Amino acid sequence: MALSLRWAALLCTGTLVYGSYSTLVNLCEVDGKIPFNSSSVVLMMEMGKFLVSAVLLYASGCEIQQPSLSLCLPFALPAVLYFINNNLAVHMQLQMDPATYQVLSNLKIVSTAILYRLIIKRNLTISQWVSVGILTFAGFCNSYGGLQEKGEITNAGEIHVTFLGLVMMFVYCTVSGLAGVVTEYILKKNIVMSIHYQNILLYIYGIFINFCSWLIQEYDQPELENQFYIFRGYSVFTWIIVITQATNGLIMSVIMKHASNITRLFVVSCAMLVATTLSVTVFHTRISTFFILSLFLVIFAMFLYHIDSKSRKLLFSNFRGLPKYYQYGIIKQNYI
Repeated sequence: MALSLRWAALLCTGTLVYGSYSTLVNLCEVDGKIPFNSSSVVLMMEMGKFLVSAVLLYASGCEIQQPSLSLCLPFALPAVLYFINNNLAVHMQLQMDPATYQVLSNLKIVSTAILYRLIIKRNLTISQWVSVGILTFAGFCNSYGGLQEKGEITNAGEIHVTFLGLVMMFVYCTVSGLAGVVTEYILKKNIVMSIHYQNILLYIYGIFINFCSWLIQEYDQPELENQFYIFRGYSVFTWIIVITQATNGLIMSVIMKHASNITRLFVVSCAMLVATTLSVTVFHTRISTFFILSLFLVIFAMFLYHIDSKSRKLLFSNFRGLPKYYQYGIIKQNYI
């Protein structure tokens, strides 16, 4: 019972953190621009996750051995994918409002469903494929409404999205789906291996890639004040983003290790409601008819995607199955 409550608390925390992201980035904007280097923020996230994972690994009392090349190399692919996605997610906020961002990001369910079938060979039910179609239509409705009402709107208080934003969202959802499926495959390939150890391998790549990206971008902009100052443009909201998204990354790794991407998508879908509430509360966003239609379609599609017995079993059986995983992956991490 206590374990189930902890798992539920983990999912709720992930939902709240994920749903707050777009609002926080918009609060960081200065004159309609992102004041910080996105790679520096992602670098801080990766370093934070690395330090927490290292502390947890040390606290678990595991014997740390030098990893083989065959063990390290697979983590390079998801690290590159997350680098693309995390940086893209920052700049996308200039192309749409927070509520639209969260609604359209549910399209990653489409890419995840297709990639699940191709990579992990997991079949989807008819109801799940129908929900994928509904999600696609919901994304079209929201995009059409946002483009129609866009005009010269550039603030977060209006439902809007640009054509560039739609292109970026397509890339974002595709890369996100691929990153999630690949990460789950790698983590579960060695299910008895410490999740903290696997995270460290992943975050080392992330730190290196984002540091190189930040360095190159700074070198190409000699006219900037405080060139090569990694915290340039940071505010209180920026640090909140670093802390919350580092937390989100650690939570998602636990979900993909001990549950599945279906559970992760459940968090993403629920976060849409958090983002919409925050957008209305903070920016006084005026909700359009197209947005309301899209919102209901996404909620219905989410319900349809998770309602079949196989998905319910996959989503909730982890409450009973986690103790087995904890024996090897979290509490008694005797294997590396």
